[in-house]
Amino acid sequence: MPSAIEVRKVPIHSVADASELAKLIDDGVMEAGRVIAIIGKTEGNGGVNDYTRIIADRAFREVLVEKGADPDAVKQVPIVWSGGTDGVISPHATIFATTDAEPTDEPRLTVGFAMSERLAPEDIGRTAMITKVADAVKVAMERAGITDPADVHYVQTKTPLLTIHTIRDAKSRGKTVWTEHTHESMDLSNGCTALGIAVALGEIEMPSDEDVMHDRSLYSSVASCSSGVELDQAQVVVVGNAPGVGGRYRIGHSVMKDALDQDGIWDAIRSAGLDLPERPHTSDLDGRLVNVFLKCEASQDGEVRGRRNAMLDDSDVHWHRQIKACVGGVTAAVTGDPAVFVSVSAAHQGPDGGGPVAAIVDLG
Repeated sequence: MPSAIEVRKVPIHSVADASELAKLIDDGVMEAGRVIAIIGKTEGNGGVNDYTRIIADRAFREVLVEKGADPDAVKQVPIVWSGGTDGVISPHATIFATTDAEPTDEPRLTVGFAMSERLAPEDIGRTAMITKVADAVKVAMERAGITDPADVHYVQTKTPLLTIHTIRDAKSRGKTVWTEHTHESMDLSNGCTALGIAVALGEIEMPSDEDVMHDRSLYSSVASCSSGVELDQAQVVVVGNAPGVGGRYRIGHSVMKDALDQDGIWDAIRSAGLDLPERPHTSDLDGRLVNVFLKCEASQDGEVRGRRNAMLDDSDVHWHRQIKACVGGVTAAVTGDPAVFVSVSAAHQGPDGGGPVAAIVDLG
């Protein structure tokens, strides 16, 4: 049986700051050697060349080593950074660590991690990637002690995107790539990964190459996919609930139907186990919400609730940044805290124009 989980959200005071992680360890909240995953927001541009993810990754790993964790083990800890804190979103990290707790029959938070087989540039956007991701999700579920896919509420991934170098590599071997536009490959990698998650959890049947990025009716309700230049495998973190684990925390999920759907966020919080009134207010959270994790996407029809917007036509500010700022503001209005994990590029992650929402709460 997996260990119980301690989970805390901490602010990041500058791009290379990991002092709040150090403080958690110094205060005895968690041990450096028992940190198993970190998911956070950095203040870069969120694009292909967002170096803040690399800086934050190094800062957090250095603290773990400084505080006594084995350096080789620290290299294997999944640390997923989503770049871009547009609007009011505040840089922060959510840290997961194993802890000792009495087992309970009540389902409580559990986390499993896996790496996929290597993803070649020519795999990205095709069924080869879907299959490799799906296999890794199943391994992560097993490590989390989850047997029923219904108990999975959040799957955070990091996968490679295409760069000029990897495109050139594929061509040198006589292979083709799905796109030669590196920024487009971010959406592609995220969307294809989400389909792999959906297949693993039985949300959809195996799609075809032609379905990728085209059939938006195919999606996962729990996928949160990010991509970057840092790796050549799918890094998969499965978060769910399992009986017998123990601990104070529980996770739930829902979806936002569109960019303004506050009810989708509240439904995720209810799903995690908080008893809320019919029309809840931030004050009803009573400090019990650890964090929410969302994906968002500009609707393909260029509308929100029947009103036209110009995000997809804007050549000055990419729609990635606009929708992220919008949904970040909506989310912060619900939680009362701008330190929320809102990530863009949600193809095949939730319904078109909306996205998945996961919420972790402290049940005491």
